[in-house]
Parts: sequence; structure tokens; C-alpha cells
Amino acid sequence: MLTKLFLEHPRSVNESYVEHAAFAGRFSLALFGAASAALVHAVLPFCFKTTASRTVAALYARTHNRGQ
Repeated sequence: MLTKLFLEHPRSVNESYVEHAAFAGRFSLALFGAASAALVHAVLPFCFKTTASRTVAALYARTHNRGQ
């Protein structure tokens, strides 16, 4: 049961647990960067005009066909 909880999803995208953890960690850092840029842009609209949207588009491009 515990093995299934931890390994089913990483295996579905052809990764080990460690590979998946590293990918998800990098993904979360990129999202944090995009969110930070969007927050700065909310206050200073001349800064980071396309950073958040470009980051989200790049992350989507890397993930939308994983595991297929």
C-alpha cells in the first residue's frame, strides 16, 4: 500500500521517486519565481511584464504530454 502511494505516479511518468521529487522541486521553484514576478508586477507594472506568463507557458510545454 505505501509503495503504491509513493511510486505509482512517478512510474506513470517514467521516473523514479527521486527523479520525480527533483522535477517537482524545480517545478515548484519556477512557479514561486513566476508568482514573485507577478506580485512585483502588480505593484510596479513596468517590471516583469511577461515573466509570469512566459514561465507558466514553458512549464506547461514541459509537462502536458508527460506519461503518455
